Amino acid sequence: MLLDSADGPGKKILISGGGRCNFTNLHTAPDRYLSQNPHFAKSALSRYTAQDFLALVEQHDIAWHEKTLGQLFCDGSARQIVDMLLGLCAAGGAELHCGAPVGAVTHSDGLFRVTFGTRTFTAPSMVIATGGPSIPKMGATSFAYDLARQFGLKVVQPRPALVPLTLGGDDVLFRELSGVAADVVARCGKAAFREAALFTHRGLSGPAILQVSSYWQNGEAVDIDFLPDHQSGWLLAAKADQPRATLRRLLRQALPERLADRLAELIGLEGELARLSDMALSAAEARLARWRFMPNGSEGFAKAEVTAGGISTAELSSKTMEASKFPGLYAIGEAVDVTGWLGGYNFQWAWASGWAAGQAL
Repeated sequence: MLLDSADGPGKKILISGGGRCNFTNLHTAPDRYLSQNPHFAKSALSRYTAQDFLALVEQHDIAWHEKTLGQLFCDGSARQIVDMLLGLCAAGGAELHCGAPVGAVTHSDGLFRVTFGTRTFTAPSMVIATGGPSIPKMGATSFAYDLARQFGLKVVQPRPALVPLTLGGDDVLFRELSGVAADVVARCGKAAFREAALFTHRGLSGPAILQVSSYWQNGEAVDIDFLPDHQSGWLLAAKADQPRATLRRLLRQALPERLADRLAELIGLEGELARLSDMALSAAEARLARWRFMPNGSEGFAKAEVTAGGISTAELSSKTMEASKFPGLYAIGEAVDVTGWLGGYNFQWAWASGWAAGQAL
């Protein structure tokens, strides 16, 4: 029995990947997931792989393509993935009920009882597969955590992940570049990602920023290398080769004009390179390679693609996803404290953890 309070199943699947569903990633590996227990995801991910889900997609004649960095999308629509899953449910004899609120959830005499609208369903096992509170406009809530706590399971503090970051203070000047994007390396702590960064009217977004946001904590810096293809010493070499060039002109050759002008303005080196000291040029090069931003927050669960934290993995079997202290109770997917990188990793965790629980059931 599958109970979904939304008016139809798979709402987040339908909006993912711009409506084409980034359904998995060929480079799926445990080190691309965040969790208080970095080893927890290994079992499920190794037993149900990206290739396993891709085989299912191909078996149902769903055309797909690889975009970049191992990300797989439907050629057509995300609706194809939802229809495939619904077909598998029907073939397996599963019943689907949508569009009613979940009321009381209790357990006695070896049975779970779930009130759904005006009806009550009973079963010896129950799987929490309700995700996290990211994208509340889709109906997402913290229901999974409330349910877990009701049955005595610990919850790791949930927080927005894969989310745009906001800027304040001196960094507010960059908000004026809203709509400008560049290929960068973004760093937060030991995490580093090379993808596009996008300036917004509130701060920073784009794939590189969404990636590091999962690692970012309030009060930490995010460093950006604006010229990741430039070798160390490039500015001194430019001084020798193009002594009459300016820093602004060189930056305009490598970056969007508005961004180049803002960086040159903030560095403050005016005039021809030949007139500038090697020390000043080396300092400018170092700053461009590790430009420090101090985000003052994120855009929260409303704009977060996923939720970090969740039902503690210490409470669950990594093989079956069953709660160790409450037999018959399972938790899978985003509801659990396992959060993947951007690019299909979170879907693969959903498929793998769901498969692991399904085998046990």
